[in-house]
Amino acid sequence: MMEFGGLRSSFDCLLIDLDDTLYSSSLGIAQACKRNIEEFLAAKCGVSAEKACSLRVELFRSYGSSLAGLIALGYDVHPDEYHSFVHGLLPYERISPDPQLRELLLSIPQAKIMFTNSDRKHVKRVLEGLGIEEECFDRIVCFETLNPHLFDTKEESSTLPRPPATPEVILKPSITAVETAVRLAGFDPRRALFLDDSERNIAAGKAVGLRTALVGKRVKTKAADYSLESIMNLSQAIPEIWGEKEKKKGTLDDGLAVRSELDSVRSTTPIEA
Repeated sequence: MMEFGGLRSSFDCLLIDLDDTLYSSSLGIAQACKRNIEEFLAAKCGVSAEKACSLRVELFRSYGSSLAGLIALGYDVHPDEYHSFVHGLLPYERISPDPQLRELLLSIPQAKIMFTNSDRKHVKRVLEGLGIEEECFDRIVCFETLNPHLFDTKEESSTLPRPPATPEVILKPSITAVETAVRLAGFDPRRALFLDDSERNIAAGKAVGLRTALVGKRVKTKAADYSLESIMNLSQAIPEIWGEKEKKKGTLDDGLAVRSELDSVRSTTPIEA
């Protein structure tokens, strides 16, 4: 058990989501993102705005994200093109500096890994809006980290046929994505705490063996060890992050993966980016 200032903590590492976790969903960033996705689909697929809306839902249900669906269906779309439109036009001005959040993050003694499906530029803009330095985190695991195979820099002739195997987009809540983040964090998943606003992502984290905290919800799900209405309630909801004098019995499960949760986890994620 790791000790901080003579107190013992149940956790050695925290994996923390970005969107709708570090800031409130009430800002409407996710809704704006959905609208941008639909505009992108309308232009890329040559469909009406009404059709683009239903297409976004269809791709989400079938592939876990619009980008994953477009790539799987053979559309010529690069992640940078997609993200520059879907994220590039977001109302970032709605995100204001949050010194209390910054203070909270800096007070956490364990290693802090940001684990997000969003691309690197989006991460940078959100953190800048919140007034939080990237150095508040020990590592950032984002879209590019999870999908290096989609960013092959080798020049290829345009006359070459497309590879028969369509590259997979790896994102939460796929088990592969969570396992990748755990491996990069370098800590025992049973002693790592995963904070996310998505119930499906939380289920994936539990299946891999992480301790889990569902953010933005009042009621815990089966896969969540904790629930908190806001990230700012972290110290009240999970005080053991900062250490406890004596280990309390029965407060958490043994950290083993809940295999039944695997049935509710898709191979790809509900990306809104």
